[in-house]
Amino acid sequence: MEFRHLKYFIAVAEELHFGRAAVALHISQPPLTRQIQQLEEAIGVQLFIRTPKGVELTQAGELLLQEGKNLYSLIEQTVERTRRAGQGNLGRIDIAIFGSGTLDVIPKLLLRFRTIYPDVNVVLHTMVKSEQINALRQRRITVGFNRLLEPYPDIRSEPVTTEPIVVAVSTQHPLAEEEEIELQALKNEPMVLFPTGARPNFIDKVMDLCRGEGFLPIASQSVGDAVTGIALVASGFGISLVPKSATTLQLPGVVYRPLKNAPNAVVDLSCIYRHDDESPILKAFLEVVRSFHNESMF
Repeated sequence: MEFRHLKYFIAVAEELHFGRAAVALHISQPPLTRQIQQLEEAIGVQLFIRTPKGVELTQAGELLLQEGKNLYSLIEQTVERTRRAGQGNLGRIDIAIFGSGTLDVIPKLLLRFRTIYPDVNVVLHTMVKSEQINALRQRRITVGFNRLLEPYPDIRSEPVTTEPIVVAVSTQHPLAEEEEIELQALKNEPMVLFPTGARPNFIDKVMDLCRGEGFLPIASQSVGDAVTGIALVASGFGISLVPKSATTLQLPGVVYRPLKNAPNAVVDLSCIYRHDDESPILKAFLEVVRSFHNESMF
């Protein structure tokens, strides 16, 4: 029994007339009659009894109609779900996130994706950069987010946004009174650096900025993430340079100030994925990423 046999049988069983069923199916009657005969031969039972007004269902036919409707509905649902999965509208996507990226940009992007594709199950994993690369290669995640990425032959990168770097300073520090802070003002200040882990990372960006001003930062603490770093700033451990997205973390005792005359004080955020991943869900996700990036450029 094939799918079309079931479709034709249900039409005849509901109309109890071959002619009307043929019209409803947009086919001529002789082919419909042959399809029903093939179905009866395949099952080995008679499904219809001819009457002067049309046909009637046999007991076997009534059972097939009852079960066949459920089966046909299930098949239609399966076909539709398969079609939606093929278009990236259904399924699961595993995404790796990290530290300061979770404070502003990434949640906004993920919310947009979920709004457009509500039936895709988004599963988040917190991973540092090296863990993300390994998880991509092992196919444990589909997408990762990170900064300052080195090129890899098997990994592709998609820009998400570029954001300014700002100064996080204790409210008790004299610099908190300034509207803007020059990098040179941090020359002799203890600084909280983050994150520890695989290089290059945000620490390298801070080093480069300070080196460009003729000094290296005095590291009071090196910590694993922006949240810990800003908490230490609030407690008076030192000053920190942070991506602007981190300013959504409003802790008592810390304020944020823009850098003055520092056009290079920006940092990227990128989305990474396997170069050989052709999945529809990844394609759909990247379309959202590209749209988000284009908007962030204005």
